[in-house]
Amino acid sequence: MPTLFVNNLTQIDASLLDPERGLLGITWLADLELHGALNPQGMVLDFGEIKPLLKGVIDQGYDHRLLAPVQSPLCQVEETAQGVEIRFHTNAGQPIRFRGPREAVALVEAPRVTPEAVAAEAIHRVRPHLPGNVSGLSLRLVEENAPGRYFHYSHGLQQHAGNCQRIAHGHRSRLEIWRDGFRDETQEAQWGQRWRDIYIGNRRHLLAETERDGVACYRFGYQAPQGHFELELPRACCYLVEFDSTVENLAAHLAASLHRQAPATRWQVRLYEGLNKGAIGEA
Repeated sequence: MPTLFVNNLTQIDASLLDPERGLLGITWLADLELHGALNPQGMVLDFGEIKPLLKGVIDQGYDHRLLAPVQSPLCQVEETAQGVEIRFHTNAGQPIRFRGPREAVALVEAPRVTPEAVAAEAIHRVRPHLPGNVSGLSLRLVEENAPGRYFHYSHGLQQHAGNCQRIAHGHRSRLEIWRDGFRDETQEAQWGQRWRDIYIGNRRHLLAETERDGVACYRFGYQAPQGHFELELPRACCYLVEFDSTVENLAAHLAASLHRQAPATRWQVRLYEGLNKGAIGEA
């Protein structure tokens, strides 16, 4: 049977609730295969139709959302007229609470959010949009495979006109630090570890310092065009900044932090936001 493939059909930048790592920013690439009979044009499906037909279905379901495993005993979900509230605990007892509009969340029918579980759900979303000659499809969600240091972060941009305003979405991002024109892998490792599985929060959005289940927490919140958002999570998982956590501001912040440590050094930071895009900070 003829098979058509499209690698990197789209990418999902989101955050998920993980029993070991807590709130985890991810970037997954979607690789698609379509199986079926040839149509009158001699094709399974015209490549020009695949992206407009299928990319939006996957993006709308999962991109820039908080992915929650509703079959996990660690996760409780309550839907109301105002939106959805999610209460989650890691295996170590670390609490996470989210409140926000329903469209900011993807409720994954699985005991754990994995690429395989999300791909299986996405297939059911995509299938009704396929023409009759397509009898099967496969979807694989994978992480970028490139050398270098990565870190996972989550954030929200209150002022953003699009879906970045959602308080709990994230990315898996590469980090490059150049010191006087040479890569500084030591600093990359230190900042990669410092920002490992981090939530980068604007201090302006910090509503309260709380304690839940014996764990010191921060509670963030703001009103955005899509609605009211709140997020509470352990302080140890947070990195506070005095600005909106755009990739441009984060790259400049990191370069300035390095410059304060070694002011006689020329620093350049290339900070990625997901895949193949980002910002450069220099000091």
